[in-house]
Amino acid sequence: MIPSTPVARWTWGRDIAPEDKIFACLHDLMDAWSVLANYQLVVGTPRISVSVHEAGASKNQLFQGCLEPDVTNPTSRAVGELAQQVEAALSPGEIGAVYAEAEGIGGIVTGDRAAREERLFLVGASAVLDYVSTELVTFSDAWMPYDLKGQAQADVYAANAQRLSAALHGMSEALHSEIDPDEPTYFAKPTESGVDNYREDDGTPSDVWSSFEVPHRYGKFTHAPGFGHIGYKRSAEGPVLYVPVHGPREVIGYLWASDAEGAASFEPRNVSDDESYEAGLMWLDRLRSAHDRGLSPTEALAELTGPLDQSKPSTVDLASLREMSHRS
Repeated sequence: MIPSTPVARWTWGRDIAPEDKIFACLHDLMDAWSVLANYQLVVGTPRISVSVHEAGASKNQLFQGCLEPDVTNPTSRAVGELAQQVEAALSPGEIGAVYAEAEGIGGIVTGDRAAREERLFLVGASAVLDYVSTELVTFSDAWMPYDLKGQAQADVYAANAQRLSAALHGMSEALHSEIDPDEPTYFAKPTESGVDNYREDDGTPSDVWSSFEVPHRYGKFTHAPGFGHIGYKRSAEGPVLYVPVHGPREVIGYLWASDAEGAASFEPRNVSDDESYEAGLMWLDRLRSAHDRGLSPTEALAELTGPLDQSKPSTVDLASLREMSHRS
């Protein structure tokens, strides 16, 4: 299971020469990535984002860009080439801090096959003053005895936990630094060798998916970004017009609008289901586009639901619509 925010995080750190910030940051980032690749926890070429900030003026970026290393070369040579690319494009100014992140395709073993998924890991590194810090973040529960819903996953755990444990140890060796498990997240507790589940008072594994991920996802549909100032409002006190939206098999939610309150959103039926959730986010994007083009909420509703070949929109207060959605 892949939640919206990290499951666990670990860090490493070491002293460096202040003049080596760019090379040291990229070197430790690539060393960490190489360890993950050795255990097939990541595959392919990483996408590396790099930013270099001016000393004494951190908002001023001397460099910002995306790089791809030549993974056919030894790590030290690939890092040297990346550092040269950054240095050649630097704007004038004294380097204060260097930040880099690498992401790509991850590998999880499920049953008798290896599955490739996005957002399994994020590797980050930063060089500030005379210190470089490296961070590993995982968004997956494949390393845990129980999934985020508290359900046993013995086969998945057996196939993946030891690989992560070995990689964590390998990163400590490669980075010449002791591992520092970060604070517990909403979903799990990182340790020096892996990730532990939360448990209830009686010892049963906690359903943190329902406790944290589901409310987080649902909040996307009820609270507009920018403290409610970007796009239409996503809540209303009075009646709203609504139209059901059908997925391949059933109704996945309801598109609704209220001109009186400047509000429009999508009311999902099941945000726990990844396909339904992603479909709901797509409708939010379409509503945002309609808002940016100056359409009123009901004009947006009419435009977006026209291709659905629906009957005339119905009217109901939003609380009743939400109750109907969650009950159906």
